[in-house]
Amino acid sequence: MSERTTGATDSAGTPRTVVVTGGNSGLGYACAQVILGSGDGPWHVVIASRDAARAQAAVDALAADAAAGNSVEAMALDLASLASVRSFGTELTGRLRAGELPVLHAVVCNAGVQMGANDARTADGFESTFGVNHLGHFALVNELLPALKAPARVVVVSSDTHDPGPRGLAPAWNDPPALARGELGQAAAKDNALTRGQRRYCTSKLANIYFTYALARRLPEGVTANAFNPGMMLDTALGRSMPAPVRFALEHVLPRFTWLLRRVLTDNIHTAEESGRALAWVTTAPELAGTTGRYFDGRRDVRSSEESYDAARAEQLWDDSLVLTGTTTAP
Repeated sequence: MSERTTGATDSAGTPRTVVVTGGNSGLGYACAQVILGSGDGPWHVVIASRDAARAQAAVDALAADAAAGNSVEAMALDLASLASVRSFGTELTGRLRAGELPVLHAVVCNAGVQMGANDARTADGFESTFGVNHLGHFALVNELLPALKAPARVVVVSSDTHDPGPRGLAPAWNDPPALARGELGQAAAKDNALTRGQRRYCTSKLANIYFTYALARRLPEGVTANAFNPGMMLDTALGRSMPAPVRFALEHVLPRFTWLLRRVLTDNIHTAEESGRALAWVTTAPELAGTTGRYFDGRRDVRSSEESYDAARAEQLWDDSLVLTGTTTAP
């Protein structure tokens, strides 16, 4: 992993663009709301979403509360389709070159899926959890690399599920092409369908960290990459693919008992608004302009799991992801 502090300085006062994938709801929306409400812009936020109607509704609500000088728009992006990723990258970089958008400050790789017991596939035939959470964002960042000039940032939303501790479900790493086919490692051999879906999610979050650390080693001076853990959030749409009873509990029951869950389970349970403020800080804070190759638990710069520092795995994931996505723009 690259743990370094560069000599970069931030460009406060200069108009800047921030791309937030999945910014139409949950954590991404909360992050966009904080950035747009701040007075240290001007900020232009691009809500990158596959659902045009929900994205526009989010843009309308965000624009109504934005501070003077800040602006927001929606652009179509489906991370489950490499064609959509490339179309988005081409359009955004073209608009940046033409001066239609302010300089690109950050790409926030926030969107994600947790498929539950479903065995869904992306448009390109990849298992959806790995395909969206890792491969889609890998392709997106590589598409946007030519536009990322110092000082600029990539922030990858991971999860503490990559590091389960004694009570959690551990990732089941496998060769990346196997993960793309939906084949987990040996640790998942006895999983039922629901458990396998959960393990695919935490394995994809480990991939997010490998990707972040490998990217940080490749970026030029002044362009940074960091991973972010929002903690457990109960008021997001992440569980939309879970079985109906689980989805109901996640959406309507557990959020009412956040205070209790913090006491009996972990204090790392937050609302989307709380985690969104932390994500916005990692994305925009001037004091982090030169910080790269790190893992932030909220606002705390901490170590990720020991497994996540396997540099050989990270490099293999990078190389295989280039092949899987057909990516040729490598830093």
